[in-house]
Formats: sequence, structure tokens, C-alpha cells
Amino acid sequence: MPLETEKIEAAWDGKSRGTVLGFKVFVFFIKHFGINAAYALMHLPVPYFCIKERKNWYALFAYFNKRLGYSKWKSVVSIYKTYYVFGQSLVDKVAISIGFRNKYTFEFDGEGFLRETAKTQKGGILISAHLGNFELAQYFFRERMEEIPISVVITDQDHQEIKEYFEQFLQRKKTHFIIIKDDFSHVFEMHKALQENRIICITGDRYLNAVKFLEAEILGKKAKFPIGPFHLATRLKVPVFFVYVMREPKMHYHLFASRIEVKYNNAQDLLEKYVVSLESMIAKYPTQWFNFYDFWDDRKKE
Repeated sequence: MPLETEKIEAAWDGKSRGTVLGFKVFVFFIKHFGINAAYALMHLPVPYFCIKERKNWYALFAYFNKRLGYSKWKSVVSIYKTYYVFGQSLVDKVAISIGFRNKYTFEFDGEGFLRETAKTQKGGILISAHLGNFELAQYFFRERMEEIPISVVITDQDHQEIKEYFEQFLQRKKTHFIIIKDDFSHVFEMHKALQENRIICITGDRYLNAVKFLEAEILGKKAKFPIGPFHLATRLKVPVFFVYVMREPKMHYHLFASRIEVKYNNAQDLLEKYVVSLESMIAKYPTQWFNFYDFWDDRKKE
């Protein structure tokens, strides 16, 4: 099954565990039995990951119990819900990719800001998180603002095989991906994309070892954040947005986009604003923050 988890370390290891075989299983179920059948299928691997991936389970328990103040029982139930909702999000990504877009409804807050940004001919930066189903943002943009070119920055080192598998189903213009690499060539690609008036989409909530970081208090305790997105966004003098795509009942997705006032060359200030934004979304959708690692170094400091 393509239910992905991350090794729990002091920082995220940068790799996803989805497989082409797992996605093929979902494609089969969606095509032959429907989306709801694929949702039901997700109940099978969830107990396995709750039992097998103990480090990930501990990270989620700390998030719910220590950060959000849930009781032990509510924390355990919330862990199961988080894995299941994550599985549903994967199903939705697959279903929309293979032509079942008409089964879903989208709602868009902040569309006007993005359209105004496109008119400036300067490009822009969208900073999101592993909260909700941000990858579906490309479908919002393609349908509602097809004239706005998008570049998605990703860290998934295992993406290529899965990407090639899904290309057979995609009928629209391909999304432009910028892959984060050890030689930092992605930085030049991002600059080039902005020069081409593209909107860059990047996440700001996963810190990788050996990467410079910033610290900020989130949910009552300090944590590390990658410096890159915030440094870039405060240096290039382009519009900056915080964007989230959240899953809601009945196959409905809600995209939130808010324009952010940026202080030039002040990455810490932007991070502080990001944390406030992230906390507000977590309060509304607590089981949709899919950071399956020790985000606050809780285990390390015990």
C-alpha cells in the first residue's frame, strides 16, 4: 500500500515510502469498485503502521498529547484518524490524476490575490506545509487560473518512478517540478522560474539534517524549520503567500491563500508569521498535519 511514513529522527530524512505497485492497487480499486472502496481499503494498512512504525507513532502521540493537550485515549484515536485521512488524501490524489475530478468539489479563498500577482509579471512564492493535500493545488490553478504557470519544489527523492507512471493518465499541461538537490542547483532553477513569471510552490515545515535552519516556537515549544523558503522569499522582492489545501467531508477541498507582508531580508519575521498561520490551520484540521517524525526533538531530549 502507498501509505507513506517518515523515519523519526531529529530531522526528516527527505524520502517518501510510496511505491508504484501500491498506487497501481489504488488505481485498480478506484476504476473497478469506486473511490469509497479505495477509502475502505485504507483501513487495512493503518493498523500495521500504528504497530510497526513505533517511532512515527511516538511522534504523532507527542504531537497530540504534548502539543495539543489531548488525553492519551484521544491521542491514540487521533493517530489512527491521521493515518486514515492521509490515506484518503493519497486516494484523492490518485483518483483526480486518473480522471475522477468530477467526483470532487473545490472551494477557493484568495483567488483574487493570486490573479493580481500574475498581472505584476514578477512571479511569486507560495509557502505551504505538509498539512492537508497541497499537491492538489496544481488542479485548482489549472482549472481556475490556467494562465498562471506553476513550479512545484519537491524534496521527494523517490518521486521519478511514480511521476512517470502517472504521466500516462494526465491530459493537461504537465506541472513543472523543481527537485531539491545536494548541489543546490535547485536555487538557480527557482531564480529562473521567477524570471519567467512563474509561481513557485514550496513547503516550509520540514527540516533536513545538514541544512541551515531557523527556530521558532510552535504549539508551545521551539522547533527547527528550513531556512531556505523564508530566506528566498524575503530576498527576491516578489509577492509571497501562505497556501493550504484542506480536505473536508464529502470529497470537498478548500484552498486558502493569503498575501503576506514581507520585511526585506528578515527571514525570522516571515517564519514567525508562518507559524501563526500554521497554528491557525492546525487548530481547524488537527489530523491533517502529516509530519511523521520527531518535529520537536521530544524523544532526543528525554
